[in-house]
Amino acid sequence: MASIPDFNKALYAPLAEVDPEVQNIIDKETWRQFSGLELIASENLTSRATMEANGSILTNKYSEGLPSARYYGGNEWIDELEVLCQQRALQAFHLDSAKWGVNVQPYSGSTANFAALTALLQPQDRLMGLGLPDGGHLTHGYYTAKKKMTASSIYFQSLPYGLDAATQLIDYKNLASQAKIFKPQLLICGASAYPRDWDYAALRAIADEHGAFLMADIAHTSGLVAAGELADPFEYCDVVTTTTHKTLRGPRAGLIFFRKDSEKAKGLEKRVNDAVFPACQGGPHNNTIAGIATALLQACQPTWKAYAKQVIANAKALGEELVAQGYKLQTQGTDNHLVLWDLRPLGLTGSKLEKLCDLVGITINKNAVSGDASAQVPGGIRLGTSALTSRNMLEADVRVVADFLHRAVQLALVLQKEAGSKLLKDFVRVASVEEEGKEGARKVRELRREVRAFARRWPVPGVDVSALKRPAGIEEDD
Repeated sequence: MASIPDFNKALYAPLAEVDPEVQNIIDKETWRQFSGLELIASENLTSRATMEANGSILTNKYSEGLPSARYYGGNEWIDELEVLCQQRALQAFHLDSAKWGVNVQPYSGSTANFAALTALLQPQDRLMGLGLPDGGHLTHGYYTAKKKMTASSIYFQSLPYGLDAATQLIDYKNLASQAKIFKPQLLICGASAYPRDWDYAALRAIADEHGAFLMADIAHTSGLVAAGELADPFEYCDVVTTTTHKTLRGPRAGLIFFRKDSEKAKGLEKRVNDAVFPACQGGPHNNTIAGIATALLQACQPTWKAYAKQVIANAKALGEELVAQGYKLQTQGTDNHLVLWDLRPLGLTGSKLEKLCDLVGITINKNAVSGDASAQVPGGIRLGTSALTSRNMLEADVRVVADFLHRAVQLALVLQKEAGSKLLKDFVRVASVEEEGKEGARKVRELRREVRAFARRWPVPGVDVSALKRPAGIEEDD
């Protein structure tokens, strides 16, 4: 073996030696995930095997194009990998390769969605998607009165549909009426904060009435769909997109499935593939595709259905516990992995509860709820159970988490009173600094200790928690 010149020695040394600052940041994030509770509905904890694939030597290879049609040489094993990933994607969702195809190259769900729009529409064509304040996603055409927020509203004409005010379910009747006037070329279903399932047959009927494509974005629910625990969008849709890192529990990326067996889908395979590359992105991230393939293999196993069932059971238990405490949830329950908690009856904002939960080691996110005047000032919190389930928690354990959340809300009301103003900075001050005559900061510290002790009882995928030590830069009050 030839000797290594000085200018290349760093290539063979471990991260901790080459870049201790980045290693320390990774160590601190590992400690945070071990010591806290992750309830963000769009997050999960991927497997050790997926992380190994995602951190592999495959990151070195450029492979613009598709298997057997690359712009670079040396891709025989990359071709084998991508074909394997495609096969596993179809298998995971129980699809016939004669009827469906899939592109596994999108870098993310948002990239996948815009590539799908590029394939299905011309600039300034019309689309309809669920409005963001009603649980939809930015990439489904969201805009405000003052600004077109995303490429989906900048490059296409968009009309949002919404929920029935009484039931807080998708208002399919009003959607049909809107479509008669707007005449969309594309109807998008799917959401980022909707706790119930979808009526794909009703959506297909509306799309057919106007000769429109029907696209489902199942980014949040794809792992549950693959398990057969939610309705099947593939039975009705022309295109289905998803992320791979939420309920599917893979690395951070996206997939685009396209129908091949209908007259309307004629030429769709080429349109989708050309939209991904070269229209919207460059060379695929082969290390990530390896991680996707590994995650999809897991989703093909009999144990996957048990995981998906437990995610939903945990979400139902979480919702039931909060309702039992007298809190208001959107639709008062869930069919999937998330619950949407309406804080407006309490006079509390999502921003304040998110900030307090950060202080006590519970990671959640503020979220608009139906009827909010603005998605920028959300009146609710979105909670998901995928990550807790990946740490082996069952219903009884999630009820403990629900009690932590109940205590956090009651504490937030105390802090809001102690702050003496509506400003978030004053709320954070009284939560963080003990002041004479005020008990809020002390109770924050007590709750943080309880959450931390509970969280550290559970493993973290890909991490040897028995060897973990608190890294430099982490200050704790115990």
